[in-house]
Amino acid sequence: MGADSGRYRGTEGRISQWLRRRPKPQPEADDAARLALLLAVAEAGMPISPAAHPSGYRCSCERIGCPTPARHPVSFAWQTQSTTDRAQIERWAAGQPLANFITATGLVHDVLDVPLTAGASALERLTAAGIDVGPVAQSGTDRMLFFTATRGTPDDEDEWWPCELDCHPETMDEHPGLRWHCRGSYVLLPPARLPGELDVHWIRGPEHPLPDPLTLLETLTDACAKYADTADESDLDHDAVAWPLSR
Repeated sequence: MGADSGRYRGTEGRISQWLRRRPKPQPEADDAARLALLLAVAEAGMPISPAAHPSGYRCSCERIGCPTPARHPVSFAWQTQSTTDRAQIERWAAGQPLANFITATGLVHDVLDVPLTAGASALERLTAAGIDVGPVAQSGTDRMLFFTATRGTPDDEDEWWPCELDCHPETMDEHPGLRWHCRGSYVLLPPARLPGELDVHWIRGPEHPLPDPLTLLETLTDACAKYADTADESDLDHDAVAWPLSR
């Protein structure tokens, strides 16, 4: 008994020594992968700027009751600060290694933001039909983001609603259906970390060309309507859809 006990203790000691000798994960590798993904987005023409990040289950902004923890820009000037400049992005990534990043929509690209279940169904239908989908990301466990070309800035600005007139990124709970992020809005960009060990990651990366949003819209709205019916939330078909279309 005593001999066996000693033998087991010896084995535990050797395992502990082996674990101590094992090479530890290199944060530099994660940093390099993060930077490569951010630069790929910039190379696709989508401007980005730093955002908050998780601090435990709270937000790094330390705002009590932050409505969108780890999902918002760190600067009020995010619209003018957003850039595709490689040197600036490299400085941000090096100087803020924990930061998430947002991308400002309505300049080069828009984002069609839908419930995850509806998005997965739509993505399957679109790819089966041979439609060019473009970049797609999953945000947490409940949303899917379809990146598209922007609808542009018409000559007559008064004929178009900016996204912020319909809803703002901080009002997601009030708009659980399809949202069209365009001028005046933003989305959290992969790779990003969220509280509760959740994340934002690419399903289809930024190397895919941005499609015309109208080629996706019918399938996405149909999937959202079916999702709403399944969830017995009939009001999602109308009131919860943020349309950035002409008045």
